[in-house]
Amino acid sequence: MPRSFLFSKGRRWTFVHLCPFWHLTEPGRVDLLREFTQAVAANVRLEEGERAVEQTMVECYLKPGISTKELARKTVLPVPVAAAIKKELIRAGALVQKDGVHCSPEGKAYVEDELGYGGFDQDLYRKLITDPLCWRSELDDGLPVLRELFRERPQEDVRIDQSKCTMETSLKRAILGLREQSLIGKRILCVGDDDLVSISIGFLLTRLFPGNAGKHRTRIEVADIDLRFLDYIRSASEQMGAVAECHQADLRQSLPPALRGRFDCFYTDPPYTLQGMTLFLSRGIEALRRKKGLSIFLSFAHKSPDASLEMQRELVRMGLTVKEMIPFFNEYEGAEIIGNRSQMIVLQTTDSTAPPITLPFEDAIYTGDVKRTRRTYICKRCGRAEAVGYGGAHGTIEELKRAGCPSCGHDTFDLTGRTRV
Repeated sequence: MPRSFLFSKGRRWTFVHLCPFWHLTEPGRVDLLREFTQAVAANVRLEEGERAVEQTMVECYLKPGISTKELARKTVLPVPVAAAIKKELIRAGALVQKDGVHCSPEGKAYVEDELGYGGFDQDLYRKLITDPLCWRSELDDGLPVLRELFRERPQEDVRIDQSKCTMETSLKRAILGLREQSLIGKRILCVGDDDLVSISIGFLLTRLFPGNAGKHRTRIEVADIDLRFLDYIRSASEQMGAVAECHQADLRQSLPPALRGRFDCFYTDPPYTLQGMTLFLSRGIEALRRKKGLSIFLSFAHKSPDASLEMQRELVRMGLTVKEMIPFFNEYEGAEIIGNRSQMIVLQTTDSTAPPITLPFEDAIYTGDVKRTRRTYICKRCGRAEAVGYGGAHGTIEELKRAGCPSCGHDTFDLTGRTRV
């Protein structure tokens, strides 16, 4: 029997001792297992938190016989820290050392049953996280269906800064979550989802768990103000067999209590204003569990150096760290105002993470409200001038194109002037 270690509440357990409790209802079982990972993190005095313990278990599961040096590289930990975690997990009976490091039978059951990796396609997983372009070939047979779902989604409403990313971008976001170990077995929230990230995650899960659709432990939820997209996501996810739970929420109001403190990561592509970014991140942070090392996937426009500095000050004020910034990661349909591209910023929570906005927010957050402009367009056929934007007959050029010129019905226009209101 492996040696026992001391939990924070004074009880001594080994990892093996936890196995009889796996028949408990989910809240009780999860509490025990969370206590286990917390205890290991505490014994090692691990600044990275319990998530590093889970990552260590997953890496040992995915590559039996992994060396300590490679384990450190995979978990992005110093070798002495990775070795200390490994030693503690061996003492607890979760790992064994024999020609490298392996999961014990109990450790394997923990990764499969509790972390949610049971029954998934390990070969596909390895390919997706090591080759950023292999999804084009590995997922090729399912892409036509996914592409059709994206083609049929509702028209974007640019008045609330909706700007639909391409199917490829949405799928890349899902794969990025997989790479960050923030997808399998996790509870994921999409804070706004006109980009259908929830659908891409569901599609990816059906491929990673062939024949086990619906049996994985990942839970996908969406909070959005637009009922059109919520209805579409609900229908499309049911069609795919990876149902997303949808909540209508105006994020300018306080976050619904049912969404608070429940999630392991979130995705957001907020309005491209500082106020909009801060508000959407605040609501997302409220939705996260109180745990450091959780991932946040923020898509945001490329900004000037001064604007980027203000953005990063806001991130620091929220207690978030930047793990990675990927320029030009996101590509959009239309969205000329941001050059059809934006960056992906991977953030992580810390002990200091807190939302700066918790009450209803009354300031403007959308670009058209923050920067009120009226633009003049000239019909290329008849020369009629039309005002678009604040106070105009049409809120956006897309609306004018769909309606056509009031005089001749033509749908092509030239921008000739712009006025701040």
